[in-house]
Amino acid sequence: MAHPTTTPDRALVVIVDDNAAVRASLRFSLELGGYEVWTCAAGEDLLGLDLPADGACLVIDERLPGIGGLACLECLRARGVTLPAALITSHPQASLRAAAAEVGAPIIEKPILGESLTLWIGDALGR
Repeated sequence: MAHPTTTPDRALVVIVDDNAAVRASLRFSLELGGYEVWTCAAGEDLLGLDLPADGACLVIDERLPGIGGLACLECLRARGVTLPAALITSHPQASLRAAAAEVGAPIIEKPILGESLTLWIGDALGR
């Protein structure tokens, strides 16, 4: 999956969610906030991207067809990708919270209310 290279003045947010409406909504609001946004419908798509080393963060749905969000993030960490990442999901179990913490990913619960996601993105990208 080809994406344009990031522009130096705009931080990149990569959204991975199998729900097209969620991807479109998040893309719209984040682009209004000044971010460059790439979207993927599946974890395999994310794993195929040429991600930048910094200046970006990942927002990954846990419940994806094929490889789940946590497993996808574990693959990226094993490859040395250290970009900040958050998992989004509804009703996370304690075991998922613990496993996500091990790879340094907070969980942001769906439905995403208020500014919880945009605040995390701002913190993750130093804005």
